[in-house]
Amino acid sequence: MSRDTSQQFETVISQCRTVFENKLKDYGASWRILRTSSLTDQIYIKANRIRSIQRKGVQKIDEGVVPEFIGIVNYSCAALIQLEHGVADEVDITNEEAIGLFNKYIYQARDLMMNKNHDYDEAWRNMRISSLDDIILMKLLRIKQIEDNEGKTLVSEGLDANYFDIVNYSIFALIKLTLESETA
Repeated sequence: MSRDTSQQFETVISQCRTVFENKLKDYGASWRILRTSSLTDQIYIKANRIRSIQRKGVQKIDEGVVPEFIGIVNYSCAALIQLEHGVADEVDITNEEAIGLFNKYIYQARDLMMNKNHDYDEAWRNMRISSLDDIILMKLLRIKQIEDNEGKTLVSEGLDANYFDIVNYSIFALIKLTLESETA
């Protein structure tokens, strides 16, 4: 099994970027009109579906958890873009600009992940997919509380830190679901 996290990260984000690019071709950057709270809810729907599938052991829609984790990564990057650039009343960026912003945030997430991996010694590799999803759901509840508090926190990290963590936990899940299962 390859333990080259950086390479595995690149492989997974390439998959996420391809989906992001294809959605841009289909819809443009229509998500630019969404408030971050709406993006938070979209991410919540995906994380909750993953949990539902895990609990029930059966799904009725022929789309598994991998596309849901990819969607979580992509919506989280969109949320990070919205935090920096604000909500637009209409699509105000080109597909190329959107991809550039996606790359900016996905690589900031990678840099954060590499620093945390150093300190935590890649503990995520011993975690269950269900735990990764639970942590994502917890982070989403934290985000919702911060949003309800109009972005104010007393001692906690802000919205962006939580979205970055969600990106990384989703990528860890994708590595475990796709790359590590290929070598098992």
